[in-house]
Amino acid sequence: MVKAGFDLSAYMAELKSVLDNLPLGQVSRAADILFECYETDHTVFAFGNGGSGALASHLVTDLGKGTHFPGPPEMEAFRRMKAISVTDNMPMMTAWANDTQYEDVFMRHIENFLKPGDVAVAISGSGNSPNVLKALEFARSAGATTIGLTGFGGGKMKALLDCPIIVPSDSMQQVEDAHVIITHMIFLDLKSRITALAMAAARQA
Repeated sequence: MVKAGFDLSAYMAELKSVLDNLPLGQVSRAADILFECYETDHTVFAFGNGGSGALASHLVTDLGKGTHFPGPPEMEAFRRMKAISVTDNMPMMTAWANDTQYEDVFMRHIENFLKPGDVAVAISGSGNSPNVLKALEFARSAGATTIGLTGFGGGKMKALLDCPIIVPSDSMQQVEDAHVIITHMIFLDLKSRITALAMAAARQA
């Protein structure tokens, strides 16, 4: 039997330390911002590269599907959360990358839709992805609130965020591990609040 060349136990111990020190106050603040976005019927735009792009899609799936309440008609009709993963439109991304530059792929997409009061959720492990930074600059100039999930001290992204959630790690894999957990916590917090609203509306109907 060939022994693993990677210390699995050490990785888990390091990850546990990272998770024990997550900025939960900022996670809760992000949930507050997104709940206000929901209550005012605004839209969430999420984006990132690579694994962060996959997580943007995952988060938007949770937000959209998780605010659908099967059951009585009053629950079925209750308003869902409006959320868009900018990374999901590959033809749009490649068109902008091909015709201008890759730094434009997120910014040029959201400029067609984003309105004041919307929320931009940026995910970047390093906090330095040029296309993420450019989209955040546009989002702030357009009157959106910005939330960011990052690590490595926040990178350049930190200065563009109304709500920075910085994982205390310089390991890209552990930062990405933590980002999945953080987005699940935000989603579960929102779902709990929106479910309570839907149930109260159903009782009054």
